[in-house]
Amino acid sequence: MTTLSSSLARPSAVRPLRIGPIEVVTPVVLAPMAGVTNAAFRRLCREQGAGLCVAEMVTSRALVERNPEALRIVTAAPDEPVRSVQVYGVDPATVAAAVRILVEEDRADHVDLNFGCPVPKVTRRGGGAALPWKRTLFASIVTAAVGAARPAGVPVTVKIRTGIDDEHLTYLEAGLTAQDAGVAAVTLHGRTAAQHYAGRADWDAIAALRQALDVPVLGNGDIWSAEDALAMVAHTGCDGVVVGRGCQGRPWLFADLAAAFAGRPQRVRPGLREVAATIQRHARLMVEAFPSEDKALRDLRKHMAWYLKGYVVGGPMRAALARVSSLVELDDRLAQLDLDQPYPGPAAEGPRGRTGAPRRPALPDGWLDSRELSQEFEAGLREAELSVSGG
Repeated sequence: MTTLSSSLARPSAVRPLRIGPIEVVTPVVLAPMAGVTNAAFRRLCREQGAGLCVAEMVTSRALVERNPEALRIVTAAPDEPVRSVQVYGVDPATVAAAVRILVEEDRADHVDLNFGCPVPKVTRRGGGAALPWKRTLFASIVTAAVGAARPAGVPVTVKIRTGIDDEHLTYLEAGLTAQDAGVAAVTLHGRTAAQHYAGRADWDAIAALRQALDVPVLGNGDIWSAEDALAMVAHTGCDGVVVGRGCQGRPWLFADLAAAFAGRPQRVRPGLREVAATIQRHARLMVEAFPSEDKALRDLRKHMAWYLKGYVVGGPMRAALARVSSLVELDDRLAQLDLDQPYPGPAAEGPRGRTGAPRRPALPDGWLDSRELSQEFEAGLREAELSVSGG
């Protein structure tokens, strides 16, 4: 266990987060991550103290077409207290139809709209983090979603980035537009699309947005520890934090965050035995959530490197664990590890998951020439929504 320095005591301004009628006692949100935040991982994070857990992103088109995989993604576990779904779309009518499905069929208590995806296959069609540049289209999508959710009393939020690149920032205008459209909160990832996941998140931008809006603002970017979360709140005044890559292979990070926001010094520092037990529990929850054990274990494989970061495991065993296909095989391989290893310290902490280098964002030709959408881009936008999710 470690203790907080006196300079990072719980900020007095931190209160339970309100998203419409929903109260999030610990203002910490598990970010939606494609292929990661399924029902099993959400449960692990919720048990550790995450205040709100958002499901993987789905496209509005896939929901409207009732794609089986999209419907599986938005199906919450029976014990989830708040069913939070993130939707991505590029057409106001389709987004509205998707939101109506979610609320009228009682599939969601909260809908988040994604305008922060930096993946080239999305932005090169004008979607994701590129879309707020077209301000009228952005406003139309958000307004349509809020209107579709309002009769059921379901709050809608948006997640945005600071802009396309440093010369084309959109976050202040987009945040104000979303507020005017009736959203319950705005999340800002303090990076541009060009940064992808590289470099440092711009916490000053989060502070500026917090000053500009009346609705809650949540900060996202570079939350690797409880101390990072407290520092972000102190620096920006944000109403809560959204944690993505920092919890990959570390669902116990939410226990640290809950303790920090409550002013408690306790921190979870698991030895390898506890990590192995968490992997086993994760695997069994996955088997419950997936149609077959083989599919569940295959999906779990991506988590292995994250869970074992910093521990002495050895290349061959890491590779073997990344190929497991059954619970018996998983248990056997974990039993071969030196489970008496203590927590390795900084080697197990810090950045993990996707990083990459800053790159010129992939955009449709001429996308930046105007802030309004012209007919030449409409077909390409529709193609940006062909997949089921962000994965």
